[in-house]
Amino acid sequence: MTATITAQTPARLVFDKDGDVDPQTMDDLVDAIRTAAVTDLFIFSHGWNNDEAAATSLYQRWFALLAAQVKPGRNVGYVGIRWPAQLWRDEPIPEFPAAPAADHQGAAALDENPVIEAGAPTIDPAELADLKDMFPSGSNELDAIASLLAQPPTSQTATKLFAAMRAFSSAVGVDSNDGEADPSKEPGMLDKQRAPVDVFTKFADGLAQAGVDFGDGGGEAGLGDFGAKLLHGAKEALRQLSYWQMKNRAGVVGQKGLGPAIDRLTDEFSKLRIHLIGHSFGARLVSFALAGIRESKPSPVKSVTLLEGAYSRFAFTHDLPFGGHGALDGKLARIDGPLTVCFSSHDRALSVFYPLASAAAGDDSAGADDPLARWRAMGSLGAFNVAPQMLGDVGTRYPFQVGEILNLDSSDVVVAGDSPSGAHSDIFHAELAWVAASAGGLSTM
Repeated sequence: MTATITAQTPARLVFDKDGDVDPQTMDDLVDAIRTAAVTDLFIFSHGWNNDEAAATSLYQRWFALLAAQVKPGRNVGYVGIRWPAQLWRDEPIPEFPAAPAADHQGAAALDENPVIEAGAPTIDPAELADLKDMFPSGSNELDAIASLLAQPPTSQTATKLFAAMRAFSSAVGVDSNDGEADPSKEPGMLDKQRAPVDVFTKFADGLAQAGVDFGDGGGEAGLGDFGAKLLHGAKEALRQLSYWQMKNRAGVVGQKGLGPAIDRLTDEFSKLRIHLIGHSFGARLVSFALAGIRESKPSPVKSVTLLEGAYSRFAFTHDLPFGGHGALDGKLARIDGPLTVCFSSHDRALSVFYPLASAAAGDDSAGADDPLARWRAMGSLGAFNVAPQMLGDVGTRYPFQVGEILNLDSSDVVVAGDSPSGAHSDIFHAELAWVAASAGGLSTM
């Protein structure tokens, strides 16, 4: 059966955790492109997600915004990637209502900083089952962590939790590094030099900074109770550890899965123009696809658009300020068009928790003005050493250049979202869709 490939009913392309593509969805995509005589193909990858329904909703909503910006008469196809990356049940993907372009709140949104209840520091059975499905090789370690989170909060409990998290990371770890640190299957927060109580306290403080209420008034001033700090911080550390592993998995799926899939599409359709879009970990997935495609001149990839990218802002850097090269150094040459990074200062998932999970002991002083400078994300500050400009209205003419990065500060638009993730999922804006359409030379103006 031939798959549909419209904005309303986009095609599916499914990969497993190792990057192996589901052959039926691949064959269906090829048939759909041929049947519709598609000339331009948008491929979008989600980041964290909950289920098929959430992925379908994401793609239908975003592609509807995108289709409205594409000039009439173009044979455009739309594809939504599915890959195993799951959001925790207590952190649902927000369904933001459409807001008028003139009603953006900008920096004022952070002043409101809505407070949410922390909930229990334990892991409920449904969430534990989800984590085991996502990381089957770490099932025993997850049972141990869940049991420890239900025990009294002591320094001994913290030590055992830290050891159990290290064991979990070892059991499920994937080699996929952005280049800002020595290759490792585990995040810097699990560095042996770190004190477990200090690690968990930092995550608790991060939750308080993001507006989470621990039951004593919330905020950092209300975090005097050692137990509240320890157990809530430990649970948040596990959450970020699971996300860090999904981030690594995204690179594997991109390089070993999407890259070769693009090569097959190029073999089937030599003139097909491909445009990649990624949100959160999906931004890492589509970026690492560049490392997985064959080198060709010109490249079939005509544009890459990243929305709140949850990976290192140094990934494409040639000479890192602390030595070495980014993991994707040189891969911009595999785009016959621009790579656009849309980022927002209101993304607390990336500005607060991402660097806490990534930083290794002794390395979080690499920046004189910013102790966590080495661990900042694409979606928080944009790509390193590229001067930003502000995201404009629909119709804005951007200075896109082949094989170069354009940083677009979206902080005046990407503002909405509850604690603790902030605006990380606030991507449903016509201004962002306009960027993707115009970067690919398909816009209405």
